[in-house]
Amino acid sequence: MLGKLSGWGDTIVALATPPGIGAIGVIRVSGPEAFTIVGRLFTGKDLSAETSHTLHVGLLVENGEQLDEVVVSLFRAPRSYTGENVIEISCHGSPVVLERVIQAVVRGGARLARAGEFTQRAFLNGKLDLAQAEAVADLIASGSAAGARAALHTIRGGFSRALRELRERLISFSALIELELDFSQEDVEFADRTQLYQLISEATVMTAELLQSFRLGNVIRNGVSVAIVGKPNAGKSTLLNTLLNEERAIVSEIAGTTRDTIEETLNIGGILFRLIDTAGIRQHTTDTIEQIGVGRSLEKMEAADIVLYLFDAREGVDGMRGELMSRGKVFVLVGNKVDVFEGAVDDPEAVMISARSGFGVDSLKKRLVELVLQGETMLGDGAMVTNARHYQALVKVAEALEAVARGLDDLIPGDLLALDIRVALHYLGEITGEITTEERLGYIFSKFCIGK
Repeated sequence: MLGKLSGWGDTIVALATPPGIGAIGVIRVSGPEAFTIVGRLFTGKDLSAETSHTLHVGLLVENGEQLDEVVVSLFRAPRSYTGENVIEISCHGSPVVLERVIQAVVRGGARLARAGEFTQRAFLNGKLDLAQAEAVADLIASGSAAGARAALHTIRGGFSRALRELRERLISFSALIELELDFSQEDVEFADRTQLYQLISEATVMTAELLQSFRLGNVIRNGVSVAIVGKPNAGKSTLLNTLLNEERAIVSEIAGTTRDTIEETLNIGGILFRLIDTAGIRQHTTDTIEQIGVGRSLEKMEAADIVLYLFDAREGVDGMRGELMSRGKVFVLVGNKVDVFEGAVDDPEAVMISARSGFGVDSLKKRLVELVLQGETMLGDGAMVTNARHYQALVKVAEALEAVARGLDDLIPGDLLALDIRVALHYLGEITGEITTEERLGYIFSKFCIGK
């Protein structure tokens, strides 16, 4: 399959570990000439004669100059990550040493790999489907345990297996329906319409469940933005510092200290929350800089997934509850400074806390997680959609399945049923990569890091 795309089939090299100083750096070489190119540099053994999945210690030497003492890992095609001959060179982690080794491999006949090219070759050689390949990038970029588990589940084929089974059953029915067209004069039915109706019903339910899972899957993958808003001196910056357990924001008794937004991330129960501390919201201020800060606070509040509205426990929420509801925002009312004021307002819908002492903050964290999960399990054994591209394709699948169901109800001809089934098959194939283009592949894999 590699030969069908331009620029493939040669040997590539890249640093597979993060750039910078470290104890060890790993350089990955993949392609038909990997053993030959590295073998010319490696002393002591003939790598082309060694078996796959073995480690070898030796020196890398170019033109009589020692480059480094290394450990070489051998993976022969097709039993490798890319499906090609692969060598991974474990060097000492000096950037100078790593660059010298990479350049020596390039001079030996390899070229520098493009972003995501190793994983793209794994896809093109049938080691991964496209959904699994995209999950590799998600696993690398995951910022929470839940995100890592979701990506790993997809890499291991959980999501793809569900789609593949559905696609195979639809293909079999589509083939039978199209066979009927060859015998249209005989007025025969090869495809049992009752079984097809049952299959479409099952497929519709499955697709709906996958689409529903995207709400949580998207949160697990990208995190949840939480805007902390309220009047000046309500304790927003103190709450941010308490949640982070560090002095991130300047805290002062002077109202209007926070002039711009401050953003930090916090992992709560495996979910990544992006906390945004905003300037205090008040309508009447003559300070031009503060006015700009208030405007940015309103923008962040509008864009946030969840709004924490912090209010002085002595004063109450005022009319902000109705405003948040009218904006259609998911919000949590948080009454602060309950340790300071006697006779504080007791609002049954609010989480009452003391940002300074930490009282009630654990309850606030619990409320945030509950809002995100909404009774759902973080990760079960079922497939979960975390990728927006997959979600959009599944929307098209659901529309095509609905068209098939309507066609069965209306007793439309088999050729029209087959057309709608082919549409569903097309979008299922787009997810796993059975149907794709070189341009689309280039875009998807360009988002990967170099060396992967």
